[in-house]
Amino acid sequence: MPKFKAIINIENVVASATLNQKVDLNAVVKGYPGVEYRPEQFPGLVFRLKKPKTATLIFNSGKMVCTGAKSEKEARRAVMKVIRELKKSGIIIIGKPELKIQNIVASASLGGMIDLEKAAFVLGKTMYEPEQFPGLIYRMDIPKVVILLFASGKLVCTGAKKEQDVYDAVNKLHERLEKEGLIYYE
Repeated sequence: MPKFKAIINIENVVASATLNQKVDLNAVVKGYPGVEYRPEQFPGLVFRLKKPKTATLIFNSGKMVCTGAKSEKEARRAVMKVIRELKKSGIIIIGKPELKIQNIVASASLGGMIDLEKAAFVLGKTMYEPEQFPGLIYRMDIPKVVILLFASGKLVCTGAKKEQDVYDAVNKLHERLEKEGLIYYE
């Protein structure tokens, strides 16, 4: 076990949903003048919610993409709330949406300084070019995520499909950094 427990924050959960039917976006605009819809610039409509604070893109194909949620549960709640709002404004939605988590982005702090030069060599599956980007890019296979690791001990984890994958990946990396003597605590 690492000396310090990593502090992990889920920053953004991206979920897609399919309604399996067409949606009349102009009718949505009539029901909700607050939505953003400029078809000449972008084919989707942006439906923002204050609670949970998310933005959901809705396309006339019936596909939706929700961003900004802080958990898988919140992403589901947001999509279901958007659908309830659409129904309220008279849009007929037949089935239940098929929802899929596409990406979870999290930040974490490991509580120590990291020797990125050495880590790039020891970890494998890394890219480290400090002249281009100050962080080390580490591709983990299990769970399948990409971690941007900084000398400060802070990191960004992306590509996870489940929240548990984030925790597993960060803890696995943290243990490996300690085992290999790549992290230093003040």
